[in-house]
Amino acid sequence: MTTLLHIDASARPGRSGIDSHGSHSRRLSARFVEQWQKARPGDRILYRDVGQHPPHPVSGEWIHAAFTKPETREPWMHDVLAESDALVDELLEADVIVAGVPMYNFGVPAGFKAYIDNIVRVGRTFGFDRSRQGLPYWPMLTEMSKRLVVLSARGDYGYAPGERMAQANHVEPHIRTVFGYLGIDDVHTVAVEYDEFGGEHLQASLAQAEQDIEALVAELTEKLDTTSRIFNPA
Repeated sequence: MTTLLHIDASARPGRSGIDSHGSHSRRLSARFVEQWQKARPGDRILYRDVGQHPPHPVSGEWIHAAFTKPETREPWMHDVLAESDALVDELLEADVIVAGVPMYNFGVPAGFKAYIDNIVRVGRTFGFDRSRQGLPYWPMLTEMSKRLVVLSARGDYGYAPGERMAQANHVEPHIRTVFGYLGIDDVHTVAVEYDEFGGEHLQASLAQAEQDIEALVAELTEKLDTTSRIFNPA
């Protein structure tokens, strides 16, 4: 059984196409999960809404606790890190992470940034040893074969690599950098554009994104099924 972690980061609570002023990224992430469940109904789905229920931002106490060795932490430190521990536990359980992350002012929403800050944890998702020559930092999730799918939405258009606004896109590049730092570098992306334009351009972008999601789900589930057949031949 594969575990899929579904994350939504939009401040908008509904889905476009269903709810008035609904979120395109929520629409895409829901579409992905629905298609996944059709292909693999026995898989486990975890859900985390950091748009409506953002994690607490990192504080000075959090930093103090996180960089204190677990065996010497005081009780209050465990309390401060409890939410972060829960988020890291979810991430470690997941084989596939599906994140609906809209672009806000060229970057990720505040709730998703708080999520990132809570899962980048020394001793849990990355290692650090100042005495280690050459590589004092190292990823701890590399051997876990996790996949990340980022589903985004943008008001303007042309944010893909090589396009007119590529240099202003700090969503997918930022997410790739952070998760790569933890050891997750199998990353797939789909995005809707033209939200501020509306009309035919937006509808065409939505249709293409949903088509791309269906193809991506088919690709990823086929890989899992092929791997399962190799290790569990009939």
